[in-house]
Amino acid sequence: MSIGEFRNDKARERFHAVYGRLLARLWPGTGDTLDLPTSFGTTRVHRVGPPCPDPVVLLSGANGNSLMWHRYIEPLARRRTVIAVDTVGEPGASVQSAPLTGVEDDARWLEEVLAGLEATAAHLVGCSYGGWLALGHQMYYPGRTAALTLVEPAGFADPGRRFYAWLIAGGLAGMAPRALRPWLARRIRNSAILETELMELGRASIGFRRALPPARVFSDEELRRVRVPSLFLLGERSALHDARQVAERVEALVPTAEAEIVPGTGHALPTDDPELVVTRILRGAAG
Repeated sequence: MSIGEFRNDKARERFHAVYGRLLARLWPGTGDTLDLPTSFGTTRVHRVGPPCPDPVVLLSGANGNSLMWHRYIEPLARRRTVIAVDTVGEPGASVQSAPLTGVEDDARWLEEVLAGLEATAAHLVGCSYGGWLALGHQMYYPGRTAALTLVEPAGFADPGRRFYAWLIAGGLAGMAPRALRPWLARRIRNSAILETELMELGRASIGFRRALPPARVFSDEELRRVRVPSLFLLGERSALHDARQVAERVEALVPTAEAEIVPGTGHALPTDDPELVVTRILRGAAG
């Protein structure tokens, strides 16, 4: 299996120019940046607040990076140390050096990141593919995570035609004139296209070849391994899965889990209702 990388130097330079400019514009002025070595490459993390054993750790969805959380950092950092991660193998500032072949490798990578942060009671927050990563880590490397907040996590249904149509429609709508995007966002139920800067970053990442394992569906046996308090935030109109079926399965298999279906939202839940997501993260982090 190959590794995620830019097609050529020009694509890499173009992406990093946009990434650096948007990071300077969108990210809080305080905090620091760390490059953590792992068995699968160097992982870039952005930290706001002092080192601590129980940070809130943010994991982005597929083809995303730390910047997807830019609106979340300040409200979360008022209460907790916050760390946003550029997942190895995604377009960002991390550099992959070895392939990840499945959920066990992904879990090992995240365990090494948390070890590098000296986190022993982290609150993991994962969106979509990032939710799959957070769950996989808890299943295969329990011990460093105190709680999970999973926002529209992958791993409960194979992406079908409906989901891929939603992704393609979002990509096309993100290139439309800005004045049309509010109408398009309502039409295709994807509020993420209103994030102008992230749409720009997405266009800049076209030259990146992603080579991460697909978010396969978790088995019942794997889900029963989750033993920490876990909140599953599910969009009522998700294009990825049937939110009600996911909620019923999770609550039947994971005694420590709570599933909340958020009315009127979809797979773009982090931009559909950011205030609710922030509130739920802080509630979970408080224990």
